[in-house]
Amino acid sequence: MSARIDVPVAGGELAVYRLGSERLDAPTVLAVHGITATSFAWLAVAAALGDDVSLIAVDLRGRGESGSLPGPFGLDAHVEDLIAVLDALAPQPAVVLGHSMGCYVAARLGARHPERVSSLVLVDGGLTIAGSADVDPEPFMRAFLGPALARLEMTFESVDAYAEWWRAHPAISDSDIDPVVLRRYAEHDLSGDPPALRSSVNPDVLRPDGGDVLRSDDAHQLELPAVLMCAPRGMVNDPNPMQPLALVRAWATEDPGRRRALQVPDVNHYTITLGAAGAAAVAAEVRAAV
Repeated sequence: MSARIDVPVAGGELAVYRLGSERLDAPTVLAVHGITATSFAWLAVAAALGDDVSLIAVDLRGRGESGSLPGPFGLDAHVEDLIAVLDALAPQPAVVLGHSMGCYVAARLGARHPERVSSLVLVDGGLTIAGSADVDPEPFMRAFLGPALARLEMTFESVDAYAEWWRAHPAISDSDIDPVVLRRYAEHDLSGDPPALRSSVNPDVLRPDGGDVLRSDDAHQLELPAVLMCAPRGMVNDPNPMQPLALVRAWATEDPGRRRALQVPDVNHYTITLGAAGAAAVAAEVRAAV
């Protein structure tokens, strides 16, 4: 299922998708995507969860069907939007699931509004990124994100052409991502009209969102249950992970009663959520958290 719900927020409405169960008694999990992704980054995880969980996935301000929402951007703005989503759809404390930049948003929500969060499942994000100290965030993020960010300046003649671009991405080619999931992910990210389709991500989000990510220490302030799942490979299936296991383990030892570190084998920064094996591992942690 991918039923859309529009939630009023500052400047308009935030697009939210119920990707999982519609059972009235199913536990609600709020899912937050990465800096150049959309809610459909959670399609494989939602499928792996089946009817067990009602997965509420947001299109963050400036992306997807929330692409026309104005600034300000940054972690604080996203947290305010998530509070509005929780007020509308999950008034009780909820499990919050984040991937990549979504981990930093989720961690700030958990650190500053712990009464709204029962626990956190952080997927390959939330902690310091190697080499990011005292840098200009925009060029750093452009170099770090590589082809995923370069696509924001590209146009595509069709959904098929965009899906083919994604299939050739070094983190995705030869992976266990379902082609149907990848096409739906690609289609949801597009805006405009053929033959000049382009990513829905507003380039203006990069500096405020990226800058906040590079300065964030919210994950170290958490005082609630949290697991951080990391990938052994990076943004382009390279051997440089976004969240090295040693860093994640050190974070967990700060509060061993409530924090856990977990490395998912044989995945990279993308396939840890979009691939079949990665999605199954994430779904298992979500089930354990609800």
